Amino acid sequence: MKAIQLEKPLQFRTIEIPEPAAPGSGEALVRVHRVGICGTDISGYLGKMAFFSYPRIPGHELGVEVIAVGADVTNVEPGDRCSVEPYINCQKCSSCRRGHTNCCENHQTLGVHCDGGLRPLFTVPARKLHLSRQLSFEQLALVETLAIGCHAINRGHPQPGESVLVIGAGPIGLSVLEFAKISGAKTIVMDMSASRLDFCHQKMGIEHTILTNGDGSELDKLKSITGDALPEVVVDATGSSQSMSHALHYVGFAGRLVYVGITQQELSFPHAPVMHRRELTLLASRNALSADFTRIIQLIEQERIDTRPWITHRSQFENLPEVFPSYIQPETGVIKAMVELV
Repeated sequence: MKAIQLEKPLQFRTIEIPEPAAPGSGEALVRVHRVGICGTDISGYLGKMAFFSYPRIPGHELGVEVIAVGADVTNVEPGDRCSVEPYINCQKCSSCRRGHTNCCENHQTLGVHCDGGLRPLFTVPARKLHLSRQLSFEQLALVETLAIGCHAINRGHPQPGESVLVIGAGPIGLSVLEFAKISGAKTIVMDMSASRLDFCHQKMGIEHTILTNGDGSELDKLKSITGDALPEVVVDATGSSQSMSHALHYVGFAGRLVYVGITQQELSFPHAPVMHRRELTLLASRNALSADFTRIIQLIEQERIDTRPWITHRSQFENLPEVFPSYIQPETGVIKAMVELV
């Protein structure tokens, strides 16, 4: 069967691979229907993703159908539609034993550390499948993106009456916004792109948006929204070392800063006048937990999350190597591209 492999940065190729064997104990064989393209895939394509290894079959935002199950599998059966939790954890290390499966010490993400879903069939631990009898394959493929934002907001733990500033209105920032809204906190988004902010306002119902050009004027606008007190929670979803280093200046006293974007560059910020004086809490957010997937599927089924604005571009599987370079061009307006395999 055919698979799409990222052989090295900037170079996709279509390869032939054998069909997978029958699933073993605890495993499920799945047919891939939809694959979402995310910032990790784009960073891997550009050679800028810290954890990406080559050659690699990408694809970790997946809507799949269960084809067969191995022994001892009780949570899914053939014919089930599922979202895949792509974070393969060892279940044995200290992190896993303490419930932090998202940052397993031997962690493998499908499509990043090991081969992912840009292939018709593959085998996955059945415990990583999350069933829905209502959602479409496209909606199921969106769950992983949303899970990143869900976990980031859980890390910052905003409360009703507090303010949350999300820096960066790319797909990860949008997923953070979904859960910032659900938290009941006043939600604000800041970006350098007017078109992205328009999308947040018109499609996602975000009232408070701030266009920044780096001249410092955004701080006054932010204070005018929050009532002169800086936000209790700031989530930086840019992946920009410059933005991440500056983000502490937007956090209010005793506030929390969450880094959900990833950079390979060093970060620097003043300690005494900002971090120490305000007694700030600095948090990283990596991947998501199984419970996040369960919660998100329920929220979409209950129509508390509207997935319709998310998917702006679609591609057939065989055309992806040709069209993928367009997804990194801002003028194409990609929010979420979806690859159709079936």
